[in-house]
Amino acid sequence: MNDPYPPFLGERSSLADARVVVLPIPFEKTTTYVKGCALGPSALLEASQQVETFDDELERDLTSLGIHTAPPIAGTASTPEIMLEEVDHAVTALLERNKFVVGVGGEHSITIGIVQAFLKKYPDLGVLQLDAHGDLRNRYHGSRLNHACVGRRVREMVPLMHVGLRSYCAEEAEWIREKKIPVVAARKFIADPDSALELLSRLPEKIFLTVDLDFFDPSEVPGVGTPEPGGPRWYETLGFLKEVARRKKIIGFDLMELCPRPGSVTSEFFAAKLLYRILGYIHSQD
Repeated sequence: MNDPYPPFLGERSSLADARVVVLPIPFEKTTTYVKGCALGPSALLEASQQVETFDDELERDLTSLGIHTAPPIAGTASTPEIMLEEVDHAVTALLERNKFVVGVGGEHSITIGIVQAFLKKYPDLGVLQLDAHGDLRNRYHGSRLNHACVGRRVREMVPLMHVGLRSYCAEEAEWIREKKIPVVAARKFIADPDSALELLSRLPEKIFLTVDLDFFDPSEVPGVGTPEPGGPRWYETLGFLKEVARRKKIIGFDLMELCPRPGSVTSEFFAAKLLYRILGYIHSQD
């Protein structure tokens, strides 16, 4: 029987020897459109077996970093409250061992627990969110921990910058104005990616990067829970992220809301290669 959670890239570094830990978090409780992001972590890990470890842009193999894939946590049996406790506990334990943690979800509410854990070690933390949606509602479907509230909960803890926005409600628009949240809409980013770089100074030196895969145009990543037309594409996004890694210290990141589509591996392979490339930008000098 195949392992539903094979190690990222097939690398089997021990936790003790690894510098990077990929943490699968197949939590899904509050999704409101397409269901299935609980399958995202296993699909990404399976697709990663086909990713070449020699990076064509960076011209190096990054597996020398040592990459360990942790056992999955916070499955579909968890409530949002229990999930946050489990995620906080697991990420805190890894950070105490000085590991570079990459969270793989699962629904975007998971990021709240990850940021809680990072904030203990990095009290001067900021968050850069790549996302098609505002996710700034105070409550949605009766819950403050809905995936549509993740940005709001994160902003209550740390400074937040949002790139790729193209779908939000009047409540969120008002909160953006009230809190003066730096936002770069998708249409502006596509026309001028440097417009987002100019706002990076609004964030602290150390940042956590959270990527909802619906940030991308659905023609490139159709396998998401809430696809939105008109998003950025692969190369313009990579150019932006490479410069973010040069200007700021990215101390961790996550990829969320991968929702595999039957009969297609496009989205999960895209996500696996994106994870590896972001690692490369962050650790290119190591």
